[in-house]
Amino acid sequence: MSYASHLRESYGLPVFDFPAADDAKGLEGLPEADAVAWRISSDTYDAEEAWPAAFARFTAAVDTTRVRAIVVGAWEDAYDRGPQEIIAAILDARPRLPALRALFLGDMESEECEISWITQGDVGPLLDGFPDLEEFGVRGGTGLVIPPFSHRRLRSLVVQTGGMPARAVRNVAASDLPALHHLDLWLGTAEYGGDCALTDVEPILAGDRLPSLRHLGLRNSDIQDEIAAAVAAAPVVARLETLDLSMGVLTDEGGSALLGGQPLTHLAALDLHHNYLSDPLRQRFQDTLESAGVRLDLDPGHADEDEWDGRVWRFVAVGE
Repeated sequence: MSYASHLRESYGLPVFDFPAADDAKGLEGLPEADAVAWRISSDTYDAEEAWPAAFARFTAAVDTTRVRAIVVGAWEDAYDRGPQEIIAAILDARPRLPALRALFLGDMESEECEISWITQGDVGPLLDGFPDLEEFGVRGGTGLVIPPFSHRRLRSLVVQTGGMPARAVRNVAASDLPALHHLDLWLGTAEYGGDCALTDVEPILAGDRLPSLRHLGLRNSDIQDEIAAAVAAAPVVARLETLDLSMGVLTDEGGSALLGGQPLTHLAALDLHHNYLSDPLRQRFQDTLESAGVRLDLDPGHADEDEWDGRVWRFVAVGE
């Protein structure tokens, strides 16, 4: 099992942790407001300061009119409490955030809150409330609501889950996103609420609502073979520069279908890391694509099989 790690950059900027309430020295010599992505966090367990209070300190200490990227880290009791108050605080600050272009909600590592334990909520108000946003990301699938939305400037949408609700997948597929360049969905496993079927992602693969898409990630899925087979004939692939089907339960069945479908030699990169491919099939990928200049990641990583009760069990990279 792998784990989601803290973001290191957002909007091309290094992530900087805004100092905690008891770190008065940390407020000395803060970076320029537009030089970093600001991560604002509370403590998940036994928090002495609520996230909205930390955000209030941030807005008082930093020239928010120049802030370009905000990363929402841990909040108190994230395993049991959604981010409604956080969303409200950010929306209330809109007049003071005219330059905000990137927002990530729920940047927590496993020590703070396992990805499947993060309680999320309706992120629609953030997407509607910031029409100039260019990058949006969210981590955690429990309680996650993404309504169908229209956004003219959004270029990157990232949803990281151990199990993404099917309704959220369908609603992303139904959204009007003419500028979207980068789409990355961690679909997850049914064990942790990832109940989407291939029919839920098919509109994404058709690409009709995504005319600007150049990177597609449909990964961390226990239906990775089905997805790979569908990608093999998907219209959207022809316009992609990079394709990511990593972190899921990809076996020779899906890998062979992918290789047997439309040519992928136009891609700059194909990421299949964490896979259950056989060595002969990995070699076929290398012979077919590396010779055409495609950067390949075929590292199986920790994709180990377990045998139990007469069955072979395979797992996504990030579940719990």
